[in-house]
Amino acid sequence: MTYDFTLRTVGLAVGLGLVLSHAAALVAPARIMEWLRAFPRSKPAGVVLCTLAALWAFWLAATMDLGEFSPNRTLICGVVIAGAVMVPLFADEFLSVRALGILALLAAEPLLGAAFLRPEQTRLLLVVLAYVWATAGLFMVGAPYLLRDLIGWVTGKAWRYHAVAWSGIAYGALLIVVSLLFFKA
Repeated sequence: MTYDFTLRTVGLAVGLGLVLSHAAALVAPARIMEWLRAFPRSKPAGVVLCTLAALWAFWLAATMDLGEFSPNRTLICGVVIAGAVMVPLFADEFLSVRALGILALLAAEPLLGAAFLRPEQTRLLLVVLAYVWATAGLFMVGAPYLLRDLIGWVTGKAWRYHAVAWSGIAYGALLIVVSLLFFKA
């Protein structure tokens, strides 16, 4: 098993991350909306996120059980490194959105792994979130302009922006409460 996180740990971490990130959106809405609108075409954000995604993918390729592909581990790690160098150089259009999509795809697995074969029905809060992240990640990688359009729509009206921020806080708070009350340590 690549990740060895408990359901409670994952629930608390994700819940806290949602609460803090969405609360920051409410504390400084003008700055965050400006940053969000610039994010899809931000080259520095793209390079940072692409580097994080490459490091995570390299770590997975170097440490996980690859089954029948284990003899090719060195080649796979080399391809990850080559991709990490070439993607920012040759595919810089919407690089930040594509890299965020890759991170969303990578982040879905620890959530699903922590919830795997657990009896608690409330684990579905994390499972649904993981599949939302994975689906959004696929769209961000394949059609990154959709995130740009979504950001424009959400930030177009203050009430939509606040509704999204409060929804993220509520979901994060729900995850924290459920993690503390129902997920076994």
